[in-house]
Amino acid sequence: MTTGQVQPRRLLPVSPRVVFIGSGPGESGLMTIRGADILANAEIVVYDTHVHSEIVTAYVPQATEIIEAAQLGATASTRGRKLAELARPDKTVVRLSSDDGILFTTTTAEAAVCRKADVDVEIVPGVGLSAATSAYTGTALTTNRVRSVRFIEAGPQTHVDVSRHRNTTHVLTGTTADQEQAIRALLDDGWDENTKVLLGWGISTTDQTSVETTLGQALTMAQSGGDRMVVIMGQGVESRGALSWFETKPLFGWQVLIPRTKEQGTSTAEALGELGAVGTVVPTIAVQPPRTPTQMEKAIRGLVDGSYEWVGFTSVNAVRAVRMWFEDFGLDSRSLSGVKVAAVGGRTAASLIDWGITPDLVPDGEHSARGLAAAWPDYVDDIDPMNTVLLPRADIATEVLVAGLLEKGWDPDDVTAYRTVRASPPPAPIREAIKAGDFDAFLFTSSSTVRNLVGIAGKPAATSVICCIGPATANTAAEHGLRVDVLAEEANLTSLIDGLVEFAMSAREDDLAAGTTPTRPSQKRRRKKA
Repeated sequence: MTTGQVQPRRLLPVSPRVVFIGSGPGESGLMTIRGADILANAEIVVYDTHVHSEIVTAYVPQATEIIEAAQLGATASTRGRKLAELARPDKTVVRLSSDDGILFTTTTAEAAVCRKADVDVEIVPGVGLSAATSAYTGTALTTNRVRSVRFIEAGPQTHVDVSRHRNTTHVLTGTTADQEQAIRALLDDGWDENTKVLLGWGISTTDQTSVETTLGQALTMAQSGGDRMVVIMGQGVESRGALSWFETKPLFGWQVLIPRTKEQGTSTAEALGELGAVGTVVPTIAVQPPRTPTQMEKAIRGLVDGSYEWVGFTSVNAVRAVRMWFEDFGLDSRSLSGVKVAAVGGRTAASLIDWGITPDLVPDGEHSARGLAAAWPDYVDDIDPMNTVLLPRADIATEVLVAGLLEKGWDPDDVTAYRTVRASPPPAPIREAIKAGDFDAFLFTSSSTVRNLVGIAGKPAATSVICCIGPATANTAAEHGLRVDVLAEEANLTSLIDGLVEFAMSAREDDLAAGTTPTRPSQKRRRKKA
């Protein structure tokens, strides 16, 4: 070998690989970081339809090949052989498993078959159903006196010696039918029918239900539970009240329709999710460029040339439209360095900040055109170099802001930056759910969202809670025959959601005072039908 000459490194051969991933108890946010990273780069994902659909939607790229586990065979050995056949060098195959991926699953059996076929395996554990049930229902599995836990697969062969395991927490997992057989077996073993137990299903999701009962009563109650049920027997059941944090969220289980664009509605859905609700975004408008671009082209040149003292943004869409115009001209946010910038509210301000612009003016009070006009400073001839203001807005914008600026001595240039047109109707299941009262509440943020939603999807049911961001929106709702239940104290989404929370909590207190179980509007409608 010649001294100093670098020999090329020989790469080790890449072996076929199957990764087994525990998907957690149901909530997609409980997927581990390791699991999410592998799913994002997998070429093939094998999953169980009734368990992993939400996980696949959240983490698996559309280009990835997905295969239902049932297609690989009915036994663990058959599925293991098929997984090994799917594996190829430089191609990651993922097998999703339920919960932690270990307890009461076929993971190790399938993995053993893969290893026998000289296929590398990796097992990524997930959040276990038992631990999740403990956490999401506030039921302690261990205490200062209970130091052991038994995990039991429910079924007719479930037998537990009362005398030996009285101070042990028992966690039974299985289908409703399996749980019923297990409870019968425990009673036959001599367990007291008054033993406190917790039944739980839909764990970690907004469908979660947990019921404290006795072992004897659990026999009949188990029949009405979900398919994947957990039964906990132990001291933690009696003291869980103080730790019940999930199901006690103010909007737990509420289905809320958000008639906004997907971009605008996503953050609202996230805020509702923190309160326990499920937000469904239904676009009622579509944003399109103006019919004639001449005005906006002239306005953009004016911003760059210094022809405006201020530019006022009255919506996130306005920010998005101007940003798009800038990019089309090869410009960026630095071109606004000499112009003062105003934003109608917090979300519009956040959109500007995301673009790299810190607004000079955001109203402290009402986040609306009226509030922005009230907060706008007067034009002072000796101080302000010029009195020109650019207002890039929608084609249906009101004149409130223009009138307010004129009164304060400014010369507003009201330019159509984008057009709003009625969106296409939502899918049939959404339309049917709206009319049937399956949505507990609607969040209307403008008169156009009311008109357009009724136009493309139909009128909400009388039992649904109608929430309006301001008087004008409320008037439009009333004109369409809707009873307005919540009117935001301030014209912003935070106040609107706060109003819904207050309404929900008040309704809950009324139900409790009447001696009835608190129910959501959609549940009350279903009970009336029954």
